[in-house]
Amino acid sequence: MKLHHHIFEDFPDRKSLLEWYKKQNNKTVPEVNGHIHTPHSFSAFSEIDLAFQMAQNEGVQVLGINDFYTTDGYPEFARLAKEFSVFPLFNIEFMALQNNLQEAGVRVNDPNNPGRTYFSGKGLRYPVKMSAGSEDKMAHLQKESNRQTYQMVEKLNAFLADNNIDLHFDAADLHSKLAKGLFRERHIAQAIRVAIFEKVSSPDGRKRLFEKIFSGNDLKSPLGNVAMVENEIRGNLLKAGGAAFVPEDPEAFLSLNEVIDLIVDAGGIPCYPVLLDDPKGNFTDYEADKEKLLQELTNNNVWSVELIPGRNDYEILKDFVTFFHKNNFVITFGTEHNTPQLDPLKVTCRGAHPLDKELQNINYEGAAVIAAHQYLVARGEEGYLAGGKAKTEDKEQYVNVGKAVIAYFGQADGE
Repeated sequence: MKLHHHIFEDFPDRKSLLEWYKKQNNKTVPEVNGHIHTPHSFSAFSEIDLAFQMAQNEGVQVLGINDFYTTDGYPEFARLAKEFSVFPLFNIEFMALQNNLQEAGVRVNDPNNPGRTYFSGKGLRYPVKMSAGSEDKMAHLQKESNRQTYQMVEKLNAFLADNNIDLHFDAADLHSKLAKGLFRERHIAQAIRVAIFEKVSSPDGRKRLFEKIFSGNDLKSPLGNVAMVENEIRGNLLKAGGAAFVPEDPEAFLSLNEVIDLIVDAGGIPCYPVLLDDPKGNFTDYEADKEKLLQELTNNNVWSVELIPGRNDYEILKDFVTFFHKNNFVITFGTEHNTPQLDPLKVTCRGAHPLDKELQNINYEGAAVIAAHQYLVARGEEGYLAGGKAKTEDKEQYVNVGKAVIAYFGQADGE
């Protein structure tokens, strides 16, 4: 297979593509997962190709990479997408800080940190191209993020030494072994778990060592459940109040406007990740009133939202999504996969409640707009944004082009 300058190089122009699509008989709604993390941030997938193998096994035909602060995974993601005939969405995720909301104590889409705002960019330019200023900002974010985790390892070592616990970690070594560009808190939790399991082989011995490391608290998770054990390690040691906790430097965050500008500069569509309800039915202050949220987002020129339905109640999600869909938003769903837990890639709501036909359609339409945007921008044409603003009145046209793009990609090289 020859290497392509961009994945749409062999595609026909828009008009011919739409004509080709009209003649296709099989127009089923594909399974779409628009948001997964890869080992370039922290991921349940040991390798990116595991995600594509799972996609193939589960019939997922559209997959979106969505790493924090980096596009480093894009080339491999694009290559595997072609190999597996799974359409790739090139996305990214940031953590922004809205200072006014932090001061007011308003929780946005992080239930524990007022003002902190997770924010995604959808359908970035590929091959990646952004201004030098944006590149510098990305490099700064990565550096600051890694600096914080390196400090956590230092604090962890001091705590272990003070408590006569015979474990020691080298941050640079962990970074090179466990991570790629970005070294995250979850990598540290993984390293601690592995070290304990290597040091002690009996379950009782492991539990005693955990108790010592947790300053007298028992391990509540079953030893066999890696994801739960590592989450508990994070909660005890690496989160606020923990012995190895290092607060983030406000300097390490961009403002929401800076994040949006960076995404648009990189050719992407600004997209707000919605947390929605937690298992107890609680919402954050920012999201509790959907009319107000709609106003807030459109004031910021944001016309796209994404959800991770696995965390949400089906009825609540359905009500929220249909409301934003009526208001002309581009909406996609994903699974994240940014914990050690290797769940299925097929998107369902909390308790494995399946998406109904309408929700599947909305997810497919959202992915189609992003696909159309990627295709047009790669060909040097204008995508879904004009001067940074979404062309909501033309959304239907983009849906049609995107469906054709996804279908054409799914054919063996468009035959």
